[in-house]
Amino acid sequence: MRDFAAIDFETANEYRCSVCSVGVVVVRDGEIADSYYSLIRPEPEYYQWFCKKVHGLCEDDTYDAPVFPEVWKNIAPLIEGLPLVAHNSRFDEGCLKEVFKVYRMDYPDYEFYDTLSASRKKLGRVLPDHKLDTVAAYCGYDLRNHHHALADAEACAAIAVKLL
Repeated sequence: MRDFAAIDFETANEYRCSVCSVGVVVVRDGEIADSYYSLIRPEPEYYQWFCKKVHGLCEDDTYDAPVFPEVWKNIAPLIEGLPLVAHNSRFDEGCLKEVFKVYRMDYPDYEFYDTLSASRKKLGRVLPDHKLDTVAAYCGYDLRNHHHALADAEACAAIAVKLL
């Protein structure tokens, strides 16, 4: 796969619609062509302690952040016509579908590919696990800021270039 957009969401609480940040990396001809990051005011607007512990974001970070439809207006043109790639795409695709429902937006049936599944199929027992940071390191990407949506999207893009 040479042209795609890697995407990663972080959520504020147990609801997949509660996206609080997004990172997108656009790859064209196997090279990073563009990227985008934004905080998002989540819906519902509260943070579960576990989520805060994972990504470090809290209410103060997203208090003045735009809501999802405003953020998506910037992302949609970047990813138009591209398949989307995520590590554990069931999570990120689920987030996208749920937040579209919350805001009553028409979901355009994005095509998703999963680097987690690709890693399991292609690398099997070569790796001790198939977590994003482990697979990224194997593919030559040093993921230093794990659970920052843009860093995770960059890692996913590096994996996709190698494995998809």
